[in-house]
Amino acid sequence: MMEFFQYDFIQRALLAGLITGIVCPLIGSFVVVRRQSLIGDGLGHIAFAGVTGGYMVGLYPVVGALIMTIAGAVGIELVRRRHMEFADMGLAIFFYAGAAMAIIFSTMTRMPSSGLLSFLFGSIITVSLVDVITIACSGTLVLAIVYFLFDKLVLMALDEDIAKVAGINTGMINMLFSILTALVVVVGMTIVGILLVSALMIIPVATAHLLRVGFKATMGWAVVFSIISVLIGLTSSFYLDIAPGGTIVMTAVLEYIFISIVRMSMNRKERQDVGTSSSFGNQ
Repeated sequence: MMEFFQYDFIQRALLAGLITGIVCPLIGSFVVVRRQSLIGDGLGHIAFAGVTGGYMVGLYPVVGALIMTIAGAVGIELVRRRHMEFADMGLAIFFYAGAAMAIIFSTMTRMPSSGLLSFLFGSIITVSLVDVITIACSGTLVLAIVYFLFDKLVLMALDEDIAKVAGINTGMINMLFSILTALVVVVGMTIVGILLVSALMIIPVATAHLLRVGFKATMGWAVVFSIISVLIGLTSSFYLDIAPGGTIVMTAVLEYIFISIVRMSMNRKERQDVGTSSSFGNQ
């Protein structure tokens, strides 16, 4: 195991992975309650357009992805406000626009295919010090905003109309939340890849929901499951020489399956106990 930690690129990947493992389920907890589970996929396509477009104009790919994804998040929120009854329509428009721009930019640029694949599927080898610093700054910003606006974000996620009545500036916070989601997508794409970052936002949260605890506890357990996925996924990918992004996400999926089985077993036992108690009561 000590061999695993002696490589600089592993140390950088672990640090970036741990930050990613924290911020993805934090934002994902609100995304799930707001019924916007597919927003990560939509912003991921926009991020890919930012990667290829940024490389084409000479920008560092992560910076290009950040600029394009934030712009896309703002656009999605503006469209959502104009078409509240068709909220998914705005997401679909930007989803396809991002995919189209990514295809166009990728054919116009000479970015190596290995570089494109690393952003699509994630790669621990390509995590640089600049990436770690960018991820750390973005992650710190996300954590700070979620901490200070936690109560308002929870109320808005549960019922936006009540939040408005309570005097909360829902327009500003919705816009801020969209930008935070964009930041998290960019934070996660270096580790698990653009195509899988949404999975790290949603699957650990879905696993935590199986525990049937309160919102704060669910968020905490989601972070725990996410961090475990990152640690096991990165370690397994190193020793098995397989893709880290897919390994991390599959670890999260296996966690979900395991907790589901445990939950079903507990429910079956509870029903049996209730049936036994009823039988004794009838006697």
